[in-house]
Amino acid sequence: MTKYFIAVAGNIGIGKSTLTSLLSERLKWEPFFEGETGNPYLADFYEDMPRWSFHSQVFFLARRLSHHRQLLDRPNSVIQDRTVYEDAEVFARNLSQQGLMNERDYETYMELYRAVVSILPPPNLVIYLRATVATLQARIHLRGRSYERRISNTYLEQLNRLYEEWLEDFTRCPVLTIPADQLDFVANHDHLDLIADRIQERLQGKEVVELG
Repeated sequence: MTKYFIAVAGNIGIGKSTLTSLLSERLKWEPFFEGETGNPYLADFYEDMPRWSFHSQVFFLARRLSHHRQLLDRPNSVIQDRTVYEDAEVFARNLSQQGLMNERDYETYMELYRAVVSILPPPNLVIYLRATVATLQARIHLRGRSYERRISNTYLEQLNRLYEEWLEDFTRCPVLTIPADQLDFVANHDHLDLIADRIQERLQGKEVVELG
């Protein structure tokens, strides 16, 4: 049987972990969740972002690269909650644009990131969950994490823009875009089946109609 490695990408609150779990059950593949990374710089970062943003992002990058390498070595097909690319292409870039990471640190960070991912085999497929800020805020509210309730519409909109810019130029592997505003893969089993069918078609190299 062919082994596959797919990764789920998308903004905060979009449902990456939920879709990873549901697809792992539907496809009988192994799920991989990031969980708590134990970043030793995180508390310092929230106290003084410009000073500690570089250290914090390098830690996250190292951890995700390690996870990515582990998943490539798994004997069976796997689905990863979040990609190795998002920290750099979306979140580190956002820190730079907001003036929370200085230009020298950002360029050093990106040079490291590009050097490593250039030799790291990509997933077979990235699933991108796309949604409006209104949908993101509704789902953030539903999952009830108090620290996420402070996330502003402006911040989510900025991340949405950076996700779109990243994926517009992303060529490392195929991308399947899921319109999460229209497809409720949690409440509607037909929607989940549709997504699973599109994934399998794309992995088999078939031309499929984009969902989004």
